Amino acid sequence: MRINLCLGGLIFLFVGYVTVNAQTPQPFPGAGTSSESEQPAQAEASPPLQPVNPEVPANVVTEEARPIDPLTPTETELGFPLYPTAQYITSYDAGRNQRYYLFGTTAVFEDIVAYYRTVLRNRGRTIFDEPPTHWFQIGRFRESTMAFPPGVTVKDYTWAGSAGYPNATAGTTERFPTIIQIVPSPVVSETP
Repeated sequence: MRINLCLGGLIFLFVGYVTVNAQTPQPFPGAGTSSESEQPAQAEASPPLQPVNPEVPANVVTEEARPIDPLTPTETELGFPLYPTAQYITSYDAGRNQRYYLFGTTAVFEDIVAYYRTVLRNRGRTIFDEPPTHWFQIGRFRESTMAFPPGVTVKDYTWAGSAGYPNATAGTTERFPTIIQIVPSPVVSETP
């Protein structure tokens, strides 16, 4: 159990290191149509979107203003609540019919930990002091059927003066001070 927990933490740290040091991902070949690639000047010339709620400053991302990605997993699919302004980044195959999902947020680490303590009714535990990483294990770990224990891990990416976790998936590079990793229980395949 302790080896698997340490291995899970090391993988989370490695993914963070690789993403910080990785080049900006390029779109898949053939992802866009030729009409899209012929008209980049028109896309640049379009006026910026106005905030949905004029009382909310333009630099604050709200639920109404955030674009909804059809690939973003829902709380029902994950089996865990999502922080209200968390943005889906990506997911990875963890093995044994499990995936882990990364979400970025502009909220500070302490606020995210407090949120999950409240909604999960679980104190969790600090697994690393530097960089601050807090883990909420929810559910029982079964080594025979799981690669990782189900739960939520929150990591501070502003530690040691870092600007945050870089996310270049939206076309521009934005940085998230805090990353939320969610590992749901494995998908159980139904057999007839």
